[in-house]
Amino acid sequence: MTEPDNTATQTSFGYRDVPEDERQDHVNRVFAAVAERYDLMNDLMSGGLHRLWKDDFVTALNPPRGDQAFKLLDVAGGTGDIAIRYARAAGRNATAVLCDISPEMIAVGQRRVQDAGLEDRITLTQGNAEALPFPDRSFDAYTIAFGIRNVTHIDRALAEAFRVLRVGGRFMCLEFSQVDVPILDKLYDFHSFTVIPRLGALAAGDEPAYRYLVESIRKFPPQERFAEMIRAAGFERVSYRNLTGGVAAIHSGWKI
Repeated sequence: MTEPDNTATQTSFGYRDVPEDERQDHVNRVFAAVAERYDLMNDLMSGGLHRLWKDDFVTALNPPRGDQAFKLLDVAGGTGDIAIRYARAAGRNATAVLCDISPEMIAVGQRRVQDAGLEDRITLTQGNAEALPFPDRSFDAYTIAFGIRNVTHIDRALAEAFRVLRVGGRFMCLEFSQVDVPILDKLYDFHSFTVIPRLGALAAGDEPAYRYLVESIRKFPPQERFAEMIRAAGFERVSYRNLTGGVAAIHSGWKI
């Protein structure tokens, strides 16, 4: 009689494989460890470029400036960078729900929202991108910035994005991507694998967490392959635009 195969399905956690059903716990521990220094490390890792990319991202979203009611879902919203930028750029009837799986990141985000005086327009809730705790067709726009590469099943997260958007709603993703400029790609590799882990050790006291974050970038699908995944989820008019030679990219799709 053949013995049942009890080998767990493996998936990548950076450059090593872990059981698929354990990956989210590994990711959660990374963000629990870095939450309090997450914004500082973003500045150190990108030389402040992440701020410009996020400004560009919210500008591309083009939230309504008038009195129009508009509801954004910002998934993996962490410390609130996108939701706060959106609320400041949009009109007074534009609101946002920040959803993140990490309670530690939400705690930091809640403080930042309060400090910005935006508690009446930004709500924070804990939730998994693969199984969002919201009804169908609840939001006018969905954003996810530097978060989708940490999701175990990207296809499920994209399907959930499609589900919660209203017809005419827009999906937008800002994510690290594949550098397409000669010489810059070599410099980027050196910065990623030599400088960033050392910065993680010195500034955040956690080199392994930042080594994972770097490795997760290299495991993420390149621009066109990710665009195909967005199309496969049902989105139309899918496009992407590289930032800083492909270090990051803005992806967009519409539920039509």
